[in-house]
Amino acid sequence: MLQVTGLEVYYGEVRALSGLDLRVREGEIVALLGNNGAGKTTVLSALSGLVRPAAGRITYEGRDVTDAPPPERVAAGLVQVPEGRRIFSTLTVHENLQLGGYLQRDNREVARRIAEVYALLPRLAERREQQGGTLSGGEQQMLAIGRALVTRPRLLMLDEPSMGLAPLLVTAVLEVVADINTKHGTSVLLVEQNTRAALRFADRAYVLEDGRVALTGPAGELAADKRVTEAYLGTA
Repeated sequence: MLQVTGLEVYYGEVRALSGLDLRVREGEIVALLGNNGAGKTTVLSALSGLVRPAAGRITYEGRDVTDAPPPERVAAGLVQVPEGRRIFSTLTVHENLQLGGYLQRDNREVARRIAEVYALLPRLAERREQQGGTLSGGEQQMLAIGRALVTRPRLLMLDEPSMGLAPLLVTAVLEVVADINTKHGTSVLLVEQNTRAALRFADRAYVLEDGRVALTGPAGELAADKRVTEAYLGTA
């Protein structure tokens, strides 16, 4: 579904990604792991079209989208939930969800999609008239995911969905992601610092170090890899 080949990204003179290769198959949950500064968010920014690669190629569903503008990628189903949720705090839950349908001109279709989100995330339905900024951290993350779902993503990219959440809420959020993957067949690229939780839900994973892929493989194998357990799981 997604093939990234030889991706290089610079911020000024600083190279953030160096010859990165990555792929996501249809229906997979793929985790992207690594310490702060490893390049995880830069990968998503490049895939979303928010930063321009200096080299490399991004192919999505057989089409080269390396130079495609962000709205074109969203319309094709390549959708990102950004780090920090970035909901509109003064708008209601329902208004935030409506903004997820900005590329869809049929208001009835947008309403149908929002109804599906409410069915999947009933807590949002209970809070539909509440301002986004008054929600708990977990509820705001659910809202950010719900807003993305209104666009009907085929590949959903999540940037640190567990950030700032208590352990029980981390599990709840990732269970929702797994539910979306199972029920809707949505492929997922998950950037996550909670390595243990990410490997529990993912099919495969990549470990980034200094903008390069240091390790890759099935999630179960990486969870048992001594290099991963020592560096990211806090066990020797």
